[in-house]
Amino acid sequence: MTKADLITIVTDNIGFPEKESHNIVDLFLEIMASTLESGDPVKISGFGSWTVKEKKARNGRNPQTGAAMVLDGRRVVVFKASGVLRGRIGTDA
Repeated sequence: MTKADLITIVTDNIGFPEKESHNIVDLFLEIMASTLESGDPVKISGFGSWTVKEKKARNGRNPQTGAAMVLDGRRVVVFKASGVLRGRIGTDA
């Protein structure tokens, strides 16, 4: 599913004009992004949660040369599906 698909679904199901649906989807995604950027989790009941995790620096290798290198620490976004969503998909993982 793409952002354009989401806009179409909002337009078709709610009846908003496409431009307004586009603004709604953009606003929703921007709120999620800015919340995660600040380090706060985003939780949607019955769907799942997104959190920001800190990854430590670690040793790695350049795949082309095989040379050892240090990979810098970074922040990554992690999604965990809710039990309700896992049940709908058909997995208990």
